[in-house]
Amino acid sequence: MSTPAKGATKKEKKKPIPVKTSLNSPYSIHWSPLEREHKHFILNTLKVKLSAVGLQKQRVNRFREWGSRRRSRKKASKPTEDQKPAPEPAESVQTPSKPTEPCWTIPTVRKQLAIGINEVTKGLERNELSLVLVCNSVRPAHMTCHLIPLSKTRSVPACQVPSLSESLAGLLGLKCVLALGFKRGAEVFEDVVRAITPVVPPLKVAWIPTDSKAKAEEKLADTLKGQKRKLEEMSDEATDSSPLILQPLKVKKIIPNPTKTRKIKKIKNKWNM
Repeated sequence: MSTPAKGATKKEKKKPIPVKTSLNSPYSIHWSPLEREHKHFILNTLKVKLSAVGLQKQRVNRFREWGSRRRSRKKASKPTEDQKPAPEPAESVQTPSKPTEPCWTIPTVRKQLAIGINEVTKGLERNELSLVLVCNSVRPAHMTCHLIPLSKTRSVPACQVPSLSESLAGLLGLKCVLALGFKRGAEVFEDVVRAITPVVPPLKVAWIPTDSKAKAEEKLADTLKGQKRKLEEMSDEATDSSPLILQPLKVKKIIPNPTKTRKIKKIKNKWNM
């Protein structure tokens, strides 16, 4: 007589259905196109300036054995009487300087730049940048779309420059340069920012109203001084001057959570006591 399998009596648990919620934006954000003449002008000015400054990343390749630090720490923490070193004079003792890897040739100039999408995003959020340049070779393309409203709300000129990474990565000693930002008050790159800013096309964001020239100049002066803007004032100005009306959110379909287990309430009969 064959015995039933152990797992045959138990009910097999069904795998939970993965449920994902996503909201589609009614607006399409894209970078304003840049003319070819302006593209060559921007790339040439950047190449000349970076080559003149001599900023480059230098990597220090060091090979070490795994576990060597732990062994050295144990030996240093518990030295025997025979292994205790003789006291050295104070003049001969020198603190070893740890080389930073990777290191830059001119660290003071490096602090005036924001290289990469993460650094540029942080700089825009803190209102520290005066100019933003983005490469068009970013894949997927939506990785840099969040920089458009950030730079628009802070009145920072920003544009997408074709082949930016190809032309600047070799000069800086990097594999790629997907985004480049210039910080406010950068003395080394002040002339570069002044030359490129009038060439940058204006950004268009649907939910942000276009201000007049007088208001734009006032906002630029405020940002150059480094003053922080209040969110309440910005929201009041946007609601008063914006002719846009946001559409209400429509929920197409509600999917119940399949992983939720509902317990059936047991009704006790008073007569059956």
